[in-house]
Amino acid sequence: MDYCEVTPPDGLFGLVKVGWTLSVPNDAPRWIEHHATPDGCMEIIRRRSGRSEWQGAQPEAFIAGALTKPANLRFAAGSSFVALRIWPWTWKLISCQSPGDLSDRWGPLEVDAPDFHMPDTVEAAFAAMSAFRPSETMQAMAAALPSSRTPAELASAAGLSLRTLQRWFETNVGQPPRTYLRIVRFGDAFAGLPAAGIGLADHAMDHGFADQAHMSREFRSLAGAPPGSAKDRGHGPFIAPEIDRS
Repeated sequence: MDYCEVTPPDGLFGLVKVGWTLSVPNDAPRWIEHHATPDGCMEIIRRRSGRSEWQGAQPEAFIAGALTKPANLRFAAGSSFVALRIWPWTWKLISCQSPGDLSDRWGPLEVDAPDFHMPDTVEAAFAAMSAFRPSETMQAMAAALPSSRTPAELASAAGLSLRTLQRWFETNVGQPPRTYLRIVRFGDAFAGLPAAGIGLADHAMDHGFADQAHMSREFRSLAGAPPGSAKDRGHGPFIAPEIDRS
């Protein structure tokens, strides 16, 4: 698979985490399987060619909710996709649907957000998102999440009381702050694995885990694989299934 991420323009900070494209070679097996890993974000996806399956066949354009566990995906040979990885609160600006209603599942974009058209290039998708404006709280959340280890730290960084933070998450994220921070911490640790030039123990400490064993337990729970295996089999936010060589 060919996976590529594109950094959004500054004006979309607090709304879009990253744009991405993915393509499967025409000469790949008829279907290839991968596991998507949780990172705290939702995905607005347009399939430009081919077919894809997750909990059934997917339409050309769809919204994928934030994951709380690995998701088993199938891509047909010759498939290609363009997508926006958005923060859950961004979905509240696009659709009247609660982000929590889409956890661990997808919905057709034409049904869940009939007024939003997902273009077939990342640049055009960024332009479509420029119609929305992040609030100061949204920008503060996006800035504070990577370094916040507890809800109290996140509330302080965002300038909110802990109770206000909890209410805000209930409405705009659909998960409690502590649960969401756990997933974001894992997502950051997973994304950093391919480029990590340090040992796993130091990588665990740098990402707020108690120790390497704690990080390994989280990887098995949220990625379905230990850190070393996830690093070897990872393609962006996707992990290829382990091949049984026995």
